[in-house]
This record gives sequence, C-alpha cells and structure tokens, in this order.
Amino acid sequence: MSADSEVADRVRVLTSKGAVEGTVVDGVERFLGVPYAAPPFRDRRFAAPRPVEPWDGVRDATRYGPTSPQSPYPGALGALLPTVRIAGEDVLHVNVFTPAERGTGLLPVLVWVHGGSLAHGSNALAGYDGTRFAQDGVVFVGINYRLGAEGFSVLDGAPRNLGLADQLAALAWVQDEVAAFGGDPRRVTLAGQSAGGNTVSAILAHPSAPDLVAHAIVQSGPLSAQPAARAGRITRAMGKDLAVPTTREGFATVLPEALVASQDRVTAGATPLTGGPGFSLCLDGDLVPRAPHDALVAGAGRTIPLLVGATTEEYRLWFVPTGLLSTFRRLHLAVARRRVGISARAVRLFRRNRPGAPTGVVLGALATDVLLRVPLQQVADARRAAGARTYVYEFAWRSPVADLGAAHAVELGFVFDGLATPDAVALAGPDAPQSLATAMHSAWVAFATTGDPGWQQWDETRPVRVFDGEQDPVVRAPRDDERAALDRR
Repeated sequence: MSADSEVADRVRVLTSKGAVEGTVVDGVERFLGVPYAAPPFRDRRFAAPRPVEPWDGVRDATRYGPTSPQSPYPGALGALLPTVRIAGEDVLHVNVFTPAERGTGLLPVLVWVHGGSLAHGSNALAGYDGTRFAQDGVVFVGINYRLGAEGFSVLDGAPRNLGLADQLAALAWVQDEVAAFGGDPRRVTLAGQSAGGNTVSAILAHPSAPDLVAHAIVQSGPLSAQPAARAGRITRAMGKDLAVPTTREGFATVLPEALVASQDRVTAGATPLTGGPGFSLCLDGDLVPRAPHDALVAGAGRTIPLLVGATTEEYRLWFVPTGLLSTFRRLHLAVARRRVGISARAVRLFRRNRPGAPTGVVLGALATDVLLRVPLQQVADARRAAGARTYVYEFAWRSPVADLGAAHAVELGFVFDGLATPDAVALAGPDAPQSLATAMHSAWVAFATTGDPGWQQWDETRPVRVFDGEQDPVVRAPRDDERAALDRR
C-alpha cells in the first residue's frame, strides 16, 4: 500500500448476514476480516464450524481480522517465514480483494489457502495480499482457518480435521456471498501451497468438490493423510506434556496460548522432511476417508482442471538455514532410504546425476521427489488416463538469499506478483526478476479464468513448464530417470 493510499475511499457491500465496509486502494476494493463462521472458542471449541449470527448496522472490514493461535517459526526459519499475530476470537474469516471497476458480468474467483505445516500462517501476511489478482480481473479470497491443536488434534469426543472443515465452510460462504463482491460462484479456483496444497488436495478428493470448485491448484502440497493412531501422536504427546486427557473436555480446559506453548515443546526440532511429531490430516469416515493421493489416483476430482507442481529444491528451506545440510552423512542416507523404501539403485542414480554433491543434497533431492514430485506426477498420470485436464509446473529459479536456491515457498512472491512485499524479499531478495513474476502470475490468472494456464496439458510426453527466470520453457519429462526409479506403482 502506498503512502497516498493510507486515506482511502470507503465502500460497502451487503452480505446475507449484514453489511460490511471496506476500502478502495489502488483501484481495488478490500474487505478484510469478513466472518464466514462463528468464533470457534468457548462452547464452540473443538466443534464443527457454525454459522455466523447476522449483525445489525455496518461491520468494519478495513483491518485484518484475528489470527489463529500460533507461535513464530523457530530459529533461522523465523527470519524467512514471518508470523503475524492479531488477538481476538473471530478467527474464521476471509479477506476479499475485488476490482473497483467490474463492469456488468461476474468475475472469476481465486480462493487461497495458506500453508504453514497446519500450525502457522494467516491470511494477514503481506505476501498474501490479493491486489494484483484483483487488478487483473480475478476476485481474490484469502481464508483463515483453525491451526495446530485447535484445528488438527485427534481427540475423543471431537470431530477430526476441524481446520479442513473450516475451509469447506469458507467455500460454502464463497458460493453464497461472493457474487455480492463481483465474483462468479461457478468459476471458483481453489489454490493452496504447502499444507494449504495438502488441504486443497483433500477438498478436491471430497464428493462435494464439483459443487464448490471449478479449478484447483496444488503448490508443493503433500497428498497425504494419516491413520488416527499416527495423526494423533502429537495430540497424545501434548496430553502427556500438559497432564490432561486427550478428549475434547480435557483439551478445552487448556487456554489456547498454553496449547501453542505445548505444541512448541513437543515438536521442537521436527521438520516436514526430517520427521518428528507434527500435525497432519487424519483419515476419517467423513472429510478424509482416503489419503488424497489414493483418492485422486482412483479418479476423484477428475472433472475439475488441476494445476500442480513443486520447486526443484524444496528441501533447502529446512536443510540450509538450519545448518542441517552439512551434517548429513552416508549413514543418515542409508537409514532414510530403508525407512521409506528407496532402492540402493535409486540412490546411486541420484548421486551419479549430482557428481561431487554433498550427501545432504542427494538426500534432499530424494526427499523432494518422494514426498512431492513423484506423487504429484502419479496423480497427473492417473488423471491423463481418465481424460482429466492437468497441467504440471516446476519452479527452478534459484534465490540468492541464504543459499536457498529453488527452495520451498520461494515461488510465492512470484505467483502473487508481489516481489516488493517483505515476505517475498525475505525469500527471494530485493532483485528478484519481475519478468518471472509476470510469467507465473499471468499463468495463475489465466488458469483461474479459463482452466488453462497457457501450456500443453499433461500427456504421454510429460510436459512441465519450468519457471527458471530465463526462458521459462516447457520441458518434456525432466529428470524422468529419477522419477521412474522412485515410482513404485
């Protein structure tokens, strides 16, 4: 936001629950902190999201709403992945960015689900400002949802996957209300990165998806869900740490801030790649009856065009700033490969393709492919066989910041065309190429608008749009020898 836009025009929209007043900044109407469900605290804690009570008068929507209880990222990650904490209980809300000049027709909608290991993040982060999407004719909706223990505990007497249920409630709100903001409920693209990509994949696999979503985007999102015994490990560890039973009643006796402190204690040192306790989607009979990967391979969501991809060096976000990269030895690699069932032949191939690379680089490349690239391409293969439209990308531009390279989350500033935001500068530096941001953002806008990002859909030649900041070419079957060595179907 520029200095001249601090004093902004006000604008009102009437929703079915009451009027909201936002601001007009740089040709975009901004409505912040608009509730889609009731506050999930007090007697509504650890319960399914409930409808918002109508309000009288005009609700202020000029400031970001409260964030879900959370703590900053620990250590070096905290400097790269900022945290915003805003007090309050009304955490189930959306931010809407829509063009001030909309003409007569309804516009496509992009609904964004932030990442953060299901324990961090919010729609108030500067990097998730939807201004550029709105300026390019897409109504942008950024959602907040319950995180950590409040959203993903496995408790007796409480529904599972509450944070995912929140996201479905937000999508229902979009269907009911987005037309008042100029958006077309029949043209909703659901997009998310990292943990947000994980939940997007689960929603894509849900039977209600065709009624809520026209297109979907999964950025660096694992396609996983865990059985209750495994998903509940962190809940049990917290119960032991707090000396409370792992029931709805037991956890409800603990203040949200104390739950956050406990989850910090029991997850200390854990990462998505090296393992340890962490929150995950939980297999249940309702929202997540099957792991998203399995459901999508079996044909779920095949009527919905899908854009999927990952960064080339996902692992570097966790391995480099923490210093882990230099600590890995051949023994670590041997243990890791046996634990996840990687063949010795595959390890030799990855080493041969990276002559002289440290063991940590080889381990990280294997982890990136096992957790993200291979499962995403397995889904793309299954969808091709079913005649479903799928587009695959890879983000390969290497950030100079802290030797991150093409690490997890570096692409976000480019997708949002917001390279000047503090969030983007922290990951990509002050001199990131605007041409790359233009290319990626334009592709996401095109996909939200038409279901086609502008390159060939997935077929037997395995076309991948590689965003490298130079030619951004479409490459046929990049590193396919490595993919094939890990594909155990």
